[in-house]
Formats: sequence, C-alpha cells, structure tokens
Amino acid sequence: MNAVQRASAAAATDEPRTVLVARSIVKSFPGVLALDNVDFDVRAGEVTALLGENGAGKSTLIKMMAGFYAPDRGEITVDGQTLHADPAEAHRVGVATIHQDAHLVPAMTVAENIMLGRWPTRYGMVSVERQRQRALEALARVAPHLNPNTLAGRLSPADQQLVEIARAISEDSKVLVMDEPTTSLSPPEIDRLFSVVDELRAKDLGIVFVSHWLEEVFTIADRVTVLRDGKLIGTRPISELDHDEVIRMMVGREVRETVVETRPIGDVVLSVKNLNRENMLSDISFEVAAGEIVGMSGLVGAGRSELAAAIFGIDDYDSGSVEVAGVRVRSNDPAAAIEAGIGLVPEDRRQQALISLLSVRMNITLSFLDHVKRWGLLSPALEEEIADREIRALAVKTPSSKTRVSSLSGGNQQKVVLARWLTRNPKVLILDEPTKGIDVGAKSEISELILRLARSGMGILLISSELPEILSLSDRVLVMRSGRITASMPREQATGETIMSAATMG
Repeated sequence: MNAVQRASAAAATDEPRTVLVARSIVKSFPGVLALDNVDFDVRAGEVTALLGENGAGKSTLIKMMAGFYAPDRGEITVDGQTLHADPAEAHRVGVATIHQDAHLVPAMTVAENIMLGRWPTRYGMVSVERQRQRALEALARVAPHLNPNTLAGRLSPADQQLVEIARAISEDSKVLVMDEPTTSLSPPEIDRLFSVVDELRAKDLGIVFVSHWLEEVFTIADRVTVLRDGKLIGTRPISELDHDEVIRMMVGREVRETVVETRPIGDVVLSVKNLNRENMLSDISFEVAAGEIVGMSGLVGAGRSELAAAIFGIDDYDSGSVEVAGVRVRSNDPAAAIEAGIGLVPEDRRQQALISLLSVRMNITLSFLDHVKRWGLLSPALEEEIADREIRALAVKTPSSKTRVSSLSGGNQQKVVLARWLTRNPKVLILDEPTKGIDVGAKSEISELILRLARSGMGILLISSELPEILSLSDRVLVMRSGRITASMPREQATGETIMSAATMG
C-alpha cells in the first residue's frame, strides 16, 4: 500500500490514537539551542517521518524519547505517563529505539543480544532454551537467516542492524523509533524491513522513522515532521507533499543540483595492479589520474570498503601492487600510504576516523602533527591556526575549534574528517560513502567540495552506494561484485541500469 492509498484509508476511519506527545520542548547545550519550543506527536498505526538537516534537532529529540535527555522545558508523555531521563523507564512505558549505530555486545550471541536485560528465567536461572525460542520468533520477522547462537561480533554491519531491529520489536512496545535503520542494509533487506514496518503498523504500533533517503520516506511514511535549526517547521500528511517541497522545508532554500564540468585530466596518480586477497579481492586493476573522479559502485558486500582498506594499508593483500605517481607503496602500512600521498575518509566516521573525546582542532590536525611543531614541540598556536583555516574553508558549523567533535552534527563531523586530509594535500583521496547519514544540504556542500578538489588536481576514488551521487560526480565508473571489478565505463555510458546490471549480474 503506497502513501496515497494509506492516506485515503485513514480518512475513512476515525482519527488515530496519539500514543506519544511532546509539547513545547526546549533543550540547550553549551553554545547551542538544540530544540526551541518543539511540538511532536506519534500516532498508533502510523509511520511519522522525522526529517531535517544534520543539526536540526532530530538526534536530540530522539534521545529524549529514548530517555537519555530531559527537556529544559516542556514534557513528553506516552499514553499519559510522563517520560523522564531514564532509558530503562522509556522501555517500561513502551518506547523502543533502534539507533543509527549498532549497540550490540560483540561477545554475546544473537539470542542474548535480542533478550538483553530481559533474559527469561526458570527456577532463578536464565533459561537458554526459552531465550533462544523468543529470539527465533523475533528473527523470523526480520532476519530468518540468522542463527541465534552466532556471536554478534561475527556478524556483518547489515546483520547487526537486523539484530537491533529484532531486539526492538521483541519488546512489548507502543512506540518504535528507527534512526536511519537502512544505512547498512542492501535493497532486499530494506524491502524486508519495510514489510516488517507495514506489519507493525497494522498492529497499531506508532513508528518514528528517520532517514536521509527521501525515496524511503515517500515509500513508508504516513506523515512528515520537519525540524530546522531546532524549530518545528511543520507536520503534514505525506500525500500533500512532493520531494521538492520536503527539501524546501528542510533547508529553507532550493538545493542546487551538482553540475559536473569538463576538467583537465593529468597523469596517473594511483595505479592498482592485480590486487588479490583470498576470499575478498580478485585480480583488481584500475587507475586514477590527477583531477579525475573515479566512482566505484556496487551492492553491500561487493568488496569496495575492503579494497579501500587494502590500498590504504589497513589490511594486507596476497599479491599485486599499489603505486602512487609511479612509486610502489609498501603494503599493510598506513603510514607509508599517507607518506606516499594517499588519504582515506572511511565509511564509518565515528568508529574509524574521529576520536570523539577530542576537540575539532585536534581531530583536524591529527594526521598533520609532524608539521605543527616548533623547536621539536607541538605548537598549540600553529595547530589552532591550521584548524581555524580549515574550519573556515569548509564552513564547519562549530562554536569553536575547541568544541568536542562528538557534539557536532553528522555533516559537520564529516567535514572535519575531510579537513584532516586537506591539511596534507594528498595526491589521491579515497572517499568511502562520504555522504552516508548526512542531510541533503550537507550532501550538496560535500559534492561541491569533491569537485573543487578534483579541479585542484587531486585524484578522487569515490565509493558510494548512492547511484545519483556516482552518476552526477564521476568521470568514470567502476562496478564491483563479489570482490572483483565487473565493469568500467565512462560517464557517458553510465546509467542506473548499466551500473545495477554489472552489480547484480556481472
């Protein structure tokens, strides 16, 4: 059932029951007013999409519903019960939250993670059999292929996300908050998830769905609530909206489409020759020239991130070579890759790129410490000068360079990671899902930055699961499937159809 059909069906019935109400919510942090008099509600049997640019206040509102924060002013109630800053209480009153990053215990089994904190007992002891049975019932709805006895640490990111979803729906919840639940999922897994959402909606669960993919929002949502700069812009039925109107509500302006101009292409800066890694990479060969953007597409699990890790020296490879400007780079040695002129923006910025307890300034200069010394000692003044320059150049929204990087929005955190490499001016920059989990406005800014770097003569290897991003930015497109390159095509030949054909049948 699509959005219009659902709206028509709802019109023929009584108004849905409201299960969660947030009224006049105000929340501030040092230097930031995160939420400014925001009203929000969740109805039984409906999916409400919560949208807004990074920094709009979505994460703060989600953490309040999950019981992590208390409002400075205002109140949140669930079926009339006031919700306080207590995650355990949030669960008790019926709010389950699936966070963007998996929160599993790696050393515990799938079943133990699903039943975490709610382990069934028999005669005062945990009943492993009842625990396994309840986990199987939850898994049957979202991930029937998973074994409940598998350790969570051995699962792929996509399967870890599915276990999170299974854990959330196994609880007797009234409200389910889903924060970017499809980020690590393949198209078939997303289809399965949406089937589960439809099933839960039919059982009168109130669902909050947060996504930066507007296609998903128009597929699954009944209503849309938009926040901007901590303020409520509006709540409207999805049937009254189109993509352009939602974007205008989110950013308060028209978002200009990226237009790729013809650029001079220089000499080869990155040459990967016959790279092999057992059960991972198979005879990978390609080149990236100065000023060229080479897009790399493929489905989840195709081996793109593994290839990036091998080129950058994080992971070793069995045979083959990586060369920068004709000079071979020592394998399994990130320091050698950096010295040769390779930079990497990894897929998971929080776990693999940023040190959350450090400041914006220290995160920016982290790969440049050998250049911020005076008389052999680290110079805070020089470090501050470099950080401030990059903050201005990339328009990073932060109260100051001394602000802890974890307090920034996703888009601004990504700019900090990019700024780190711009201080070194690498010959080739590998961008692994550079706009993953960030809003449309920040995506546009980062796309323009990628083009600017290419104009300056930097070679770019752009790994992305977003076909529009690949098609709009790439001079040449490579497609991976099962650890090998199945297609290489110039921009003129690259279409959604040709790329997906090579990704699924190549």
